[in-house]
Amino acid sequence: MSSYAGSGSTAKPRLLVVKGCFSAMGGAERDLIRNIPFLSENFSVKVATLDPVSELISICEKMNFELLSPKKSWDVSKNPISIILDNDTSLSEWKKIEGLDTAIDNSDFIHIVSGDGSMSIIDLIPSTIPVHFHLLEPHRGLHEDVLHLKIDGQPKRNLGITKTLLSRAKKRDILRVQSFNSRLKSSISGNSNYTVARIKEVYDIEAGLLWPSIHLEDFSIYAENCNFNELNSPYVVNIGKASWVKGTWETISMLKNTNLSLAHIGGGNTEDINQLKEHAKSCNVEVWFAPRLTQNELTVLLRNARASISLAHGEPFGLTPIEAFAVGTPAIYVKEGGFRDTIIDKENGRLIAREDIDIWHKALKEAKNIEKRIRWSEAGKEKIKSLDLSCEKHAERIYNIYQELNNRT
Repeated sequence: MSSYAGSGSTAKPRLLVVKGCFSAMGGAERDLIRNIPFLSENFSVKVATLDPVSELISICEKMNFELLSPKKSWDVSKNPISIILDNDTSLSEWKKIEGLDTAIDNSDFIHIVSGDGSMSIIDLIPSTIPVHFHLLEPHRGLHEDVLHLKIDGQPKRNLGITKTLLSRAKKRDILRVQSFNSRLKSSISGNSNYTVARIKEVYDIEAGLLWPSIHLEDFSIYAENCNFNELNSPYVVNIGKASWVKGTWETISMLKNTNLSLAHIGGGNTEDINQLKEHAKSCNVEVWFAPRLTQNELTVLLRNARASISLAHGEPFGLTPIEAFAVGTPAIYVKEGGFRDTIIDKENGRLIAREDIDIWHKALKEAKNIEKRIRWSEAGKEKIKSLDLSCEKHAERIYNIYQELNNRT
């Protein structure tokens, strides 16, 4: 990363990177933090958020990027009434950030990454400034049922009533995205072919494609100095906050009768974790819910696993398969969503239908084969190379989007 050691000449276009919230620290947040330093090759960079995390603060300090955020982090309302009434308070919080209005006015280009609180900042941006919206997924709470299901897949409340109550917010979301897309100097990109198709389906918009990235060096050097005493071997790894949408319950169900333990990374709320523990006990599956891990610990845990697995529902892209490729661990994933962009079945991993439990079990046995592990990993790294998922290329693609928007008249 040495060639990206500073923000560079003031002659570079001035870029403001925006994301509402970082505290979830899922794949989207990790991907953005990983990529921000590389943007300095072509831009003079500033970052704005309503909810910074230590990792973001650290990288901005290291790169000497100005970080604009409120004195107190904004919390997304979980109140059902607020959600139903679409009472988004993020715009008023953006307005409170000292110096943000000046930073916006002085920007040559603004790159917004979707998520809670992100899109409202558009109301503060003059129409003359080029803006790119990286729409990682259409609002799943408004346009799908999966977020309205309990950890075991049962509805949290009557789904028909839920859809009716959210219909106003759903229409407003569609109009908001379509209105943004109609601006002369605006564009929207999905993060996978699956997401691009979903954007067309939900918003009737032809979006571009901006891949996420992986920094292979993060996974190339590690020391075997991590002890996971609570974890029984052999084991598989599943990454993502425990939820129905991430397939956590189904992952445990699938592991029944495999004699494999599960290392779950990503945590979850206490009630859901307790339910999962009971479910795992009934399936005779040992589950270890990992604490927050360092990059080194994650690398070691992944490298020593039988496989990285997921039964997530409609995952927009999924960084975890390419992370598995990077460390040489078989990627065995459900044949849905963005996983289909990176995994080629039987060439660099396995893509399996959700209901084919016998095939899942056979694949997990197959993943013990050393020759196959090496071959899948090598083919996986070739897939990363063919898609050019480097941080450098990601930054270059964003610069190309800026140039295209800036040339529009």
